[in-house]
Amino acid sequence: VEAPKKKVKKINVPVSEVVYGALPPSDLQKAVEEECKMARQDRVMEETKDKKNAVEAYVYDFRNKLRDKYAEFVKDSEREQFIAKLQEVEDWLYEDGEDETKEVYVAKLDELKKVGDPIEERYREHAERGSVIGQLSDYINMYRDIAVSKDPKFDHIDFEGKQKVLNECLEAEAWLREKKQRQDSLPKHEPPHLLSDDVKKKADALDRFCRPIVTKPKPPKQATASDSPSPSPSQQQPGGGAATDDNDTAAENGAEPESGEAMETEKSE
Repeated sequence: VEAPKKKVKKINVPVSEVVYGALPPSDLQKAVEEECKMARQDRVMEETKDKKNAVEAYVYDFRNKLRDKYAEFVKDSEREQFIAKLQEVEDWLYEDGEDETKEVYVAKLDELKKVGDPIEERYREHAERGSVIGQLSDYINMYRDIAVSKDPKFDHIDFEGKQKVLNECLEAEAWLREKKQRQDSLPKHEPPHLLSDDVKKKADALDRFCRPIVTKPKPPKQATASDSPSPSPSQQQPGGGAATDDNDTAAENGAEPESGEAMETEKSE
């Protein structure tokens, strides 16, 4: 007799996790939010400190430069006024501006740069101008020399092309001369008339125009009669002459040509 089958009934048993000593989910979420808030505050404080240090560094650095390498690039009256302004900002940093917001420090630095940037720009232009003028002058001299050169390696460049190069060089030279004369007449504390970027653009334009003309490749050399191949050794006689037909040679020597048939002779009577 078979035993009756057992019936199995499944039910869901609710289980909850309890970690002793841990925060409840709501408190944990609040703690995470508080930590993020503190991290943002730390970041803002660090950025504020950096901006304050930037203002302080600008004051010290620019004041020293005004008395040294920037001295010629600002009028005496403007220099003294700006030095006084820098001193005022320095005093403010250690008094009312000791604990300001990042935005206040950014605005203060921008205020100083409105006066300082033009001075710095005049100095930088003066320092860079010589090298870029030299580059343009080198291009002018190089391409002009090629345009008037009698060197055979430039003979393949036609007259029209050389004339275009020469005209472009003369135009660039006249432009540079006029700009440089006006710049040399200005005091260093005035806004520059000849900008380094303009000279660079002029040099690049001259190079782009002239280089394709002067670097034009020579046309391929055409074959001539003297370039035709010489007879092969098999076509030459041992003595060095070209092989000829035996019959032609015999004819030239006055001999009768050879024949495959025997010649008939008259019988004596």
